[in-house]
Amino acid sequence: MENAMPLKTHVDEIPNINMTSMIDIALLLTIFFMAATKFAEMDRKIELQVPHVADRGALPAASEKKTVNVYRDGVVTLDGITVTLDELIAKLTDAHRHSAALGVMVRGDGAGNFQRVAEVLNACKQAGVAELAISVQVDAATR
Repeated sequence: MENAMPLKTHVDEIPNINMTSMIDIALLLTIFFMAATKFAEMDRKIELQVPHVADRGALPAASEKKTVNVYRDGVVTLDGITVTLDELIAKLTDAHRHSAALGVMVRGDGAGNFQRVAEVLNACKQAGVAELAISVQVDAATR
């Protein structure tokens, strides 16, 4: 007697793969990266050239809740809004009341007058901000 293979009497069901969850995640990630790219692009469009320094160790990072830009022409902005020094002190004092751990990143134009940056740092100190950071760019040759 020959070895006979059993005959199939029914058709196997083709398994279905539910792709809905994977498509949802892919679309959410796409939207996230598009938004993140837009914010990074907005940050690069600021016409501000921070000074270059040699890499001699990292400063402690400030909690970047507030960003103060000091432009070459002396204009000061707080989170993108143009302010005077008195308005800067008032807004930072108010923000410090709401958050004792307020951090401020000061970005001054490297080709601008340092006097204005010093005035901004003094205004931050008057507002009670203890955590100050200054943004600089590390030269590629010293990395």
